[in-house]
Amino acid sequence: MKGNIFDVKRFAIHDGQGIRTTIFFKGCPLRCVWCQNPEGLEGDAQVLYMEKTCIHCGICVKESKAHGVELKHGNLQIFRDRKEDWKHLADSCPSGALCLDTKEYTSDALVEEALKDKMFFRYGGGVTISGGEPFYQSNFLMEVLRKLKEKGIHTTIETSLFVKREILEKALPYIDHLYVDIKLFDAEKHKQYTGVDNHIILDNVAWLLHSDRKKDVTIRTPLIPGMSATEENITAISKFITSHYKDAAYELLNYNPLAKAKYALTGKQYCFKENPALYTSKQMEEFYTMAKNGGITNLIIV
Repeated sequence: MKGNIFDVKRFAIHDGQGIRTTIFFKGCPLRCVWCQNPEGLEGDAQVLYMEKTCIHCGICVKESKAHGVELKHGNLQIFRDRKEDWKHLADSCPSGALCLDTKEYTSDALVEEALKDKMFFRYGGGVTISGGEPFYQSNFLMEVLRKLKEKGIHTTIETSLFVKREILEKALPYIDHLYVDIKLFDAEKHKQYTGVDNHIILDNVAWLLHSDRKKDVTIRTPLIPGMSATEENITAISKFITSHYKDAAYELLNYNPLAKAKYALTGKQYCFKENPALYTSKQMEEFYTMAKNGGITNLIIV
């Protein structure tokens, strides 16, 4: 079985316990306007253009058969919706300014890649599967997880839980810990900012928090200015979580202003014209207070 991977990050210390290797699966059913990994949204390979690396040699323009790349007013224009042979153009680029965002792996090759770091997993580390949305490639995901567990590797997954229950149930035996995003509690706002309703997500969270795996779940909320980072949202999520499991682990993720730089590479539009700053320690304390007021007692503070 083969799958599309857009990154493998080694020596990760914020993606679960210990030193971890984080594998980023391509494809996601959500379209969060603030997505931290826009290169992971599409399931198939997409072309990236790194303008600062471009030497403006014109080879890609000459090699383009469907006018996917054109030179206009001295600037290279990328038309990703055109039926172009992007792999050929990426291979033809001498500077690497044009490249594909995906590497295809077999499950065996991906597990072998992860096991290169096995010596660092001795003290509580392991492999974390992130994305995109890992369950977007659910069959490939389960095959990789199963093979990692056969090798005795601790597995963690970072997911939106926008997945059918039967698929989640099949994968659970191969997952040691789950980091689950509840981004927005209000259904209409969730659909407005992520493109999907949150009914499936909340149902899956509630089911997990009533299961014998509830201690293996950490709920996360990314703090996005003007969207998720509101008292109303954090309080509602906190009350929902504690209504199902009073000792549930909850983590508030500070806004990451670095994500905006990726949007120029992918040709996508970021949600903020003026990029907000990281929240200060004082502001984070205010968010923590909101969560505690909502009933959270097991608050993870990084």
